[in-house]
Order: sequence, then structure tokens, then C-alpha cells
Amino acid sequence: MSIAETASIKPAYWDEAVADLTERDRILKKIIPQHPEAWLGESTTPFITLARAIIGQQITVKAADGLWARFQDLAGKRPSPASVLKTTVPGLRENGLSLRKAEYLIDLATHFAEKRVHPDRWSEMEDEQVIAELVAIRGIGRWTAEMFLIFNLQRPDVLPLDDLGLLKAISLHYFSGEPVSRFEAREVSNAWQPWRTVATWYLWRSLDAVAVQY
Repeated sequence: MSIAETASIKPAYWDEAVADLTERDRILKKIIPQHPEAWLGESTTPFITLARAIIGQQITVKAADGLWARFQDLAGKRPSPASVLKTTVPGLRENGLSLRKAEYLIDLATHFAEKRVHPDRWSEMEDEQVIAELVAIRGIGRWTAEMFLIFNLQRPDVLPLDDLGLLKAISLHYFSGEPVSRFEAREVSNAWQPWRTVATWYLWRSLDAVAVQY
């Protein structure tokens, strides 16, 4: 996740999801009203969403924002596959990216440029179908693909069990700070269906009040 969310159009399902979650879940009933103006913001292009997600892997939001700004210096304010392919791995590394992330960005751009992925079809595909296509790209694992489902396609029922922030929030609010397993997190999330994206969003907010967007 990175950059602060600006004013945006609320997803059509958001109010219904909030009403259901506050009725079903005692924890979310307390958390949601603390963030009355927070919701999932409008998405950017699929390529930019994925590029930002790759850059943001395993680093802080602040560090990711800084690297993204430097990446834009090379690839433009709205990077595209064509603009990224005009860069080089050494050039990307000079701007602060690790070797792996530089290679991943070039590979991502190549997949888009050579039409090895089909972003025009993703909105009509099931979540797992989209994930399967995305994880074929170097540097994109399930977590990155799930962030794409949440932030770009705005799917309402995504549960990113590999997200450390979500697990931390579940541990804090549902297990008194005790470590939580993926199985336990999934059990807690059963009450959130079909709005697990929205529940995840507010649990993120409970750790960081600044709403963020890829």
C-alpha cells in the first residue's frame, strides 16, 4: 500500500458492506465509525497498480513512496509498459531499486507490451483466474495479485492472508495481541463474507488511520 488516498468515488457496494459488517462483527462495529470518510479509492491503470505493488513489496509505505517518485523520474508520471522498456536495469538500480525489483519491472512491462497478459478481460474473470494469470509474471506472488484484486478491480470479497498488516490487526483485536495463524484468521473472516475486502480495509485503518491506495 502506498500514497494517501484523495477524494474519490465510493465503490457501489461499500455502504451495504459497512452496514452488514457493523451488524455482524463486534470489533468492526467499533472500528468502522472511527473512519467515516475512508473507503477504497478509484483505481489507476492495471500496469501502474502492479508496478507500484512490486516497488512496495517488503518495505515501508514511506520508502515505497520515495522509490515510486524516483521511478517516475525515469519512466514518467504515469509509467506505461513502453516507457518502462525504454529504461534499463542498471538505470533503475541507480534510482534506488534492488536488482530483483528492477528485473521484475522490466518483465512486467514485457508481459504487457507483448500481450502475454489480458487486462481487458480481467474485470470479467473470477478472482482465482486473475491471480493465476498474474503470478506467471516474475515478482508477482499471491499477495501482490490479491492487492491488485482489491485496489484495481475492487473485488469486494478478497482475504489477503499473506498480508502482515491484516494478521497483526486480527491478532490485536481478536486475540488480545497473541500470534495468529492463517487458519485462525480465516476462521475470524468467515463472518465477514461476502465483504472481506471491506473488513480488511478497516482493519488496516485501525493500524494506520491514513487511507492509502495503489
